[in-house]
Formats: sequence, structure tokens, C-alpha cells
Amino acid sequence: MTDPWMGVAAIGLGLALAALSWQLARARAARSAARARYLDDCLALFDEHRMQIAATGFPRIAGRYRGRAFDVQVVPDTLTVRKLPALWVLVSLIEEMPLKARFDLMVRPGGTETFSAFHTLSHQIPIPAGYPEECTIRSDDPGDPAGETVMRRHLDLFEDASVKEVIFSPKGLRIVFLAEEADRGRYLIYRDAEMGMVPLGAVRLERVLRRLTAIADDIHELEGAEMRRRDAA
Repeated sequence: MTDPWMGVAAIGLGLALAALSWQLARARAARSAARARYLDDCLALFDEHRMQIAATGFPRIAGRYRGRAFDVQVVPDTLTVRKLPALWVLVSLIEEMPLKARFDLMVRPGGTETFSAFHTLSHQIPIPAGYPEECTIRSDDPGDPAGETVMRRHLDLFEDASVKEVIFSPKGLRIVFLAEEADRGRYLIYRDAEMGMVPLGAVRLERVLRRLTAIADDIHELEGAEMRRRDAA
């Protein structure tokens, strides 16, 4: 004869599992919704924009700020060994630049920056005087000084410890910054790498948009001065 208490226990276990499944599904939905809204507070910065949700669940924006085209990507990195999972924001100004070479400056490169092609560049440039000591510079043409000249005007950018990478190239400019790291306690105990639950602030993103705009203006100014010098020669 079947013990009636076993039936009651089975029903209780089934209800508990159903409740747990519902809670997990609800938590997943909340995380997905939070990720999708991560850049919502920044949309008003752009005169026009298009937004899509990447495979990671985070949004990507293509828009115009002060008449210039920008691309904003949010990239989670949970694979870095011996470091906390990180959430990177890649802000690119999409515009042809009068540059011959790619200039790529990275702060504290670890060799695991999956968001960057930094380590594929063939030439490493000695760190110029006055540059951050913890940075490394690479280029595809170390004989072109334009990147170093322009970067020197913007070294105060690295007073913000979240700035990770600055790129100047003939196709445009990029600044990469650390938006967030996973909570150390939750990650070490539960391996919880959840990030992006709080939207990125518009003020923080606009600082980067303004900086890239200023760098672009300086590059064009430098090119104009060089053309005038050649004409006068």
C-alpha cells in the first residue's frame, strides 16, 4: 500500500520546483529587460539614432551627435582569468580621418582584451615622455607621428581611471572605458557575473562623445596646418 505521506511530499516537491522555475524565469526576464534598457538614458544625446539588441542582450546605438556619426557598443567580458568580469563600452566616431597610420594606446594591456585588435598591430612604440607609465602603444606605421602629437593634447583623458583604450585610425576614432565590474563578493562566492542592471548615465557617455569630437577637430586642424606648411614651402 502506498504511503499517503509520500504522495503529499511528492506534490509539495513538485510545487516547490514549479515555484523555483517560475522565480528563475522571472529573474531571467528581469535581467534581459535591464540589459536591453542599458543605454536608454543616453538616447536623448543623439539628434537621430538607431538601436538594436546584440546577442549579449545589451543594446548598440548608431546615431549622430553634434552632426557626427557615432557607434556605441556594450561588451561584457566574463572570460578574463584572475580578474572580475567587466562591462566595457566602446564609443566610436565613424569618420574618415587624415591619418596614415593606426595609433592604439591601451592602459595595462593583459593580452585578453577580446574587444580590441590591439595585440594584432605589429609595431610597439616607446612610451613618450609625459604619457601614462602603465600604457602601451602600438601602430601599423611607427614612422607616422600624427597620433602621438594629437594624443599629447588629450593626456588628461587618463585622469579617468576607467579609460582603457584610445584608437586613432584613418577610418575613425574610438575610446573604450570600463562601465562596471561584477560585484566581488557575489562573484567569488556564487560566481554571479551579472552586470548592467543600472543604466549607463548620459553625463558619462557625453563626456566621451565630446572628447572624441575634440580629438577629431584637433586631427583636422593638424592636417590643415601641415597643408599650409607644404604650400608655403
